[in-house]
Amino acid sequence: MQPRAVIFDIGNVLIEWQPERYYDRVIGIDRRRAMFAEVDLHGMNDTVDRGADFRATVYETADQYPAWREEIRRWHDNWLELATPEIPQSIALLRSLRASGIQVFALSNFGIGTFALAEPAYPFLREFDRRYISGHMGMIKPDAEIYAAVEADCGLPAASLLFTDDRPDNIAAAAARGWQVHLFDGPREWAKCLAGHGLLRAAPV
Repeated sequence: MQPRAVIFDIGNVLIEWQPERYYDRVIGIDRRRAMFAEVDLHGMNDTVDRGADFRATVYETADQYPAWREEIRRWHDNWLELATPEIPQSIALLRSLRASGIQVFALSNFGIGTFALAEPAYPFLREFDRRYISGHMGMIKPDAEIYAAVEADCGLPAASLLFTDDRPDNIAAAAARGWQVHLFDGPREWAKCLAGHGLLRAAPV
């Protein structure tokens, strides 16, 4: 079926999300490895992505690990430095699709507080036809309920949705519902995928 809407993940598709890289720079690789081994920072972030208060969640975690308190607080205090830079080629694809009249949605694990920081920093986040942000929905990928919620809201058949995400588990969950999927490994291959579906005449990357 010809896709009727294209759905972008945001982290590592439109904006690089590499917290380890940030910490490698500010505290060094060895200390970063020790901290991530002791503290489930990505689990903490999942809690935020489910809708928990951003500052409270990070600061409460920091208080549980006094040896890492200041480093953990940086997850909140310097968050935009963890979520950078944008990926211009992917943004160009988003805009090319919309210019061609294709509906473009976002489906992303993103907290309420973190998205409030990202939106003014990355104005292209306002350009989607529909946005499905996990913190506002109270559910996250790869739970089946978030994909069902997207289907119910947009009113399009599952088979008409083309979704890209950098995580295999998120892709597998979408495919299980009948979505068309592409595991994102860079904008060039994503552009080829879109062109292969007849959604772009020529890839702008």
